[in-house]
Amino acid sequence: MEALTHLFVFYSFLFSLLRTSISLDTITPSQSIRDGGSALVSAGGQFQLGFFSPGNPDSRYVGIWYTVSTDIVVWVANREAPLSDHSGVLKLADDGVLVLLNSTNGTVWSSRSTTSTTPQNPVAQLLDTGNLAVKDGNDDKPEKFLWQSFDYPCDTLLPEMKLGWNFVTGLERFLSSWKSTDDPAQGEFSVRIDLQGYPQLVVKEGSKIKARAGSWNGINPAGRRLRSDPLLKYEFVFNDQEAYCEYKILNTSVFYNVVLNPSGLVQRFGWMGRRQSWDLFATFPADRCESYTLCGADATCDFNKSPICACLEGFFPKSPKDWDSVDWSDGCVRRTPLECNDGDGFLKRTGLKLPDTSSSWYNKSMSLKECEGMCLKNCSCTAYANLDVRGGGSGCLLWFDSLVDIRELGEPGQDLYIRMAATELADYLEKKRRSGKKKLVAIIVGSTLLVVGMTIVALVSYIWKKKLRNQGTTKRSRRKDYDNEGGKEDMELPIFDLVVIANATDNFSNNNKLGEGGFGPVYKGILPGIGDIAVKRLSKNSRQGLNEFKNEVILIAKLQHRNLVKLLGCCIQENENMLIYEYMPNKSLDSFIFDQANSKVLDWHKRINIIRGIAKGLLYLHEDSRLRIIHRDLKASNILLDNNMNPKISDFGLAKSFGGDQVDSKTNRIIGTYGYMSPEYMVHGRYSVKSDVFSFGVLVLEILSGKKNRGFHHPDHHHNLIGHAWKLWIEDKPMELIDEFVDNLCALSSVLRHIHVGLLCVQQRPEDRPNMSSVVQMLSSENLLPKPKQPGFLSDSPEADSSSSKHETCSANTITNTVFEAR
Repeated sequence: MEALTHLFVFYSFLFSLLRTSISLDTITPSQSIRDGGSALVSAGGQFQLGFFSPGNPDSRYVGIWYTVSTDIVVWVANREAPLSDHSGVLKLADDGVLVLLNSTNGTVWSSRSTTSTTPQNPVAQLLDTGNLAVKDGNDDKPEKFLWQSFDYPCDTLLPEMKLGWNFVTGLERFLSSWKSTDDPAQGEFSVRIDLQGYPQLVVKEGSKIKARAGSWNGINPAGRRLRSDPLLKYEFVFNDQEAYCEYKILNTSVFYNVVLNPSGLVQRFGWMGRRQSWDLFATFPADRCESYTLCGADATCDFNKSPICACLEGFFPKSPKDWDSVDWSDGCVRRTPLECNDGDGFLKRTGLKLPDTSSSWYNKSMSLKECEGMCLKNCSCTAYANLDVRGGGSGCLLWFDSLVDIRELGEPGQDLYIRMAATELADYLEKKRRSGKKKLVAIIVGSTLLVVGMTIVALVSYIWKKKLRNQGTTKRSRRKDYDNEGGKEDMELPIFDLVVIANATDNFSNNNKLGEGGFGPVYKGILPGIGDIAVKRLSKNSRQGLNEFKNEVILIAKLQHRNLVKLLGCCIQENENMLIYEYMPNKSLDSFIFDQANSKVLDWHKRINIIRGIAKGLLYLHEDSRLRIIHRDLKASNILLDNNMNPKISDFGLAKSFGGDQVDSKTNRIIGTYGYMSPEYMVHGRYSVKSDVFSFGVLVLEILSGKKNRGFHHPDHHHNLIGHAWKLWIEDKPMELIDEFVDNLCALSSVLRHIHVGLLCVQQRPEDRPNMSSVVQMLSSENLLPKPKQPGFLSDSPEADSSSSKHETCSANTITNTVFEAR
């Protein structure tokens, strides 16, 4: 019996050792975390708590970091008191206080309970938010926590962590930098909510403000534009009990954090899973204009101008000599003192970062008109503005004495009404009126000169064209040859002699051959007075014919846009039909995105530039050109790239023009490229601008992924690229679509937006797809996007997507009369 008792005691002891050595998310007073042994890991596996050394291996700290990477330690317990060896133990006392003990059982660090209540069943738990919380039993309400690390931030602001004040307890939560990258002790810099005047977010160096993000205007800090991110939501709370800001992640599988580094820079990082590293998304302060009071009082800073500082209207430099020496610290002073009566007025300035609000007064319910009246009544009031910009504006902000730390922001900025003496305001308005008159005269003179210049250019162009037409065979004989083939339309293009083109291409030498498409071979040539050209020569065996040739000549001659290839002329002679284009040195897009070596050239910025350029070219074709043009064969090989990798849409052989009120059309002769054709066109022969939108969406997905839509293979399914992208989207794994060569240089929110737009463009129903004007706006703005619906053609077989639509009683005849011509 005694042997059994000893055995039971032994196994109980062994079990207790195992419990303290395995990774748990909680500890109780009977458990501990030892250096070199156990650790806490949050239930979802995002965060880990344990011992670490940032620099000197003999200096040990208890910290929390992401399990995916130890590069960013988000919280340190004993940042001011490192352990000198590896014998540290973290325990939870019976009264709910966490204590860190050294080798002699001395307390190195302990938590401070925010409540006087004695817990019945204290538990310390590492949550999936990265918060280390001490609670009583299973009470998971944050307001009932006995203590939490989120109340004592170090240098990192995590999602759902509050930055600011609790007026009830007097607790201030603020970020403080490490002393250095190897020393987590509190450094010189901090990020706080400054409660003087109207609360605002500031970066401090010691007790001095280094940079000011500004007060909350209902959308973001009024002094800084926060880029809209579909994965982030920013909030600011200001009431009788609290004043704090925080941000939340809408997708918990994505990791974000904000870090105040030892040099005083606030940086936002995002975890890039495929590269297994943190990417820097934003930095504050980002330029000199974000340095607090760089330009002194009553001046503005504009980083895009030189000099970057300028006095407000009605003010002049206080120290002109220093100002000319690029020392703006003394700021500006009024040219005319305020009269402090009803004669004073206000000058409205737009697009500004509002001044420092530490000496401001505010009212949340007052209208802007009431705000103006309140300012006029106080002789010390120098400016006013709306407190909240949402819904047309509400609330009132008043400034007193000098206006400090103003910046020109442009469109995201706010309106500020600056007080001026009546005489000064009248002088300013009169000067502005005269300046407007001068500008009007300048515009009239400039327009006249422009008309004269254009007339001269047109005359020179006419003479040049006439000279070219007189080379070799006369224009009349060439036109006669062309007319005999049925070409009656006015081409409005220079016609080159065959001999000239043959000489330019070295008699169509194979050494000058650039490639070959459905039209025929393409040659590089050099024309005297013009330079490099590309010559498309219609092959006798071409799948395209004279109709496509005429179509391209007639349509593209009338189109001018920086994202459309420029047609210089044509050659129609001796049964030859050729198109002469500007030469594109980087050839076509498909030679880059589908080539493993060349695709490395296309970083993220080049790819989005190409996507947006194609979108603008299509928008011009659909809405802004003299003719409404539907391209009908938009694909990677028909996108040419110039010296700077700017895209130009080419090959208008299959294009169709629409009248002003025409929406769509139908054909029984379906010609295009499998993988790019829309469902309604490929199955029913119906095409519209939305057919081009579908092709554009396919192009976007191909540019982002580096994979072809048609012929795409994946070991886990039989979808094409569209189907694969849709599968990743609904499984919340869209980033897996991205080309590996793009991942290291791109911002996550921008990538997701482009994938989102691509999927909106390839939706099954044409009415669900956006038009190109909406697409261009989606790509360049930060507005919320609608949810995409299921795309068309999830596989390479059109029958899979169109079977439900085949309801015609004579479907056999319809298919017989339809000609599919793949290109």
